[in-house]
Amino acid sequence: MKPFSEWSELHKRLASSLVLIPIAIFCLWYGGWFYNGLILLVMVGLVWEGETLLQQPLKSWRGALFLLWPLAAGLIAIKGDFLELLYFSMSASLFGFRPWGPIIISIIGGSSLLFLRTRAEGLMEVFLVLGAVIASDSGAYIVGRLVGGPKLAPYISPGKTISGSIGGIVTAFLFSGLLIGWGTGEWSVQAFFWGGVLSLATQTGDLMESAFKRRIGVKDSGTLIPGHGGLLDRFDGLLVAAPLAACLALLSGEHPFWQLGLHFGQ
Repeated sequence: MKPFSEWSELHKRLASSLVLIPIAIFCLWYGGWFYNGLILLVMVGLVWEGETLLQQPLKSWRGALFLLWPLAAGLIAIKGDFLELLYFSMSASLFGFRPWGPIIISIIGGSSLLFLRTRAEGLMEVFLVLGAVIASDSGAYIVGRLVGGPKLAPYISPGKTISGSIGGIVTAFLFSGLLIGWGTGEWSVQAFFWGGVLSLATQTGDLMESAFKRRIGVKDSGTLIPGHGGLLDRFDGLLVAAPLAACLALLSGEHPFWQLGLHFGQ
């Protein structure tokens, strides 16, 4: 058992969640411009934070374009013209490969969430993605703190443990299946499975961001969210899980993506 003092970071995380989660649920539930506006705001914030970490000059006309690019891309995604979105996203590479990174990551993640919400079961699909990511992060943190043990990737993120990783997968696995069973009234074995897969995607995004921060020599991407750091610290896993869910949704057609495997190929 870890000393009580070491749980202070968890307290900050919980306090932040008590503020952020109700706002996110409200915007997601009502959809429309409540939801779209929130996603657009986060997309711009992610680029601001990423370009700041890369020491790009944001207080210039070029910096203004960096921030306008994800905003314009999000509006194109809302319009539903994803071929135009692809061309527009690729055109940001004209800024150079280094500053293009935060822009394309923000566009892919944000557009995936915008796309999912437009689907027939979009409300529950986005709830599932967000729930799996939060469950994975929380389960990994708590189990890792309680159990400890061998490190998962000591050279990338020394604080992460194998036990925490397994705890995150199990938590997301159980939460996702229970969420769909409770939310739809129909139990789905696939929902449990995809919850675990989304946890793996979440942890992959977390490790990728940790590697990026280690490479540039920073601990947190920012200080916007107490207990979580910056937007990239909070949404790193979601930026991988959401595009994965969007791809699954495309494969599942008219069916909810959590049923993929039951209806796929029929």
